Amino acid sequence: MRVAKDLVAASATPMVLGILAEGESYGYAILRRINELSGGELDWTEGLLYPLLHRLERLGYVESSWQSVTGERRRKYYRITDTGLAELAEQRRQWDTVVATLKEIWVGSGDFRPFGAIPMGGQA
Repeated sequence: MRVAKDLVAASATPMVLGILAEGESYGYAILRRINELSGGELDWTEGLLYPLLHRLERLGYVESSWQSVTGERRRKYYRITDTGLAELAEQRRQWDTVVATLKEIWVGSGDFRPFGAIPMGGQA
């Protein structure tokens, strides 16, 4: 199962900011971390990540610098800024609200019913 593009797009900013809050990183490592944390369900491409990183940089949420490691090619490393940490806190607050609301809708008072058990009229 793959996660819908709309959900990927909506969650991309807080995911990247959250990863960078753990410490600076470069593009390929961010892609690997997303894949690892999602158990392979989120298989992002460079075409998704790099435009997002550039946008976050323009917004002042991240800063970048080129670094060289002996025996490896130069990499552009990204780190979260104080403004980015504040944005991450706001994004987390918003996502906490969305997740809590979905849990209430889907589970209610702890009596989970499969979607198939919901009548067509939407009434339980």
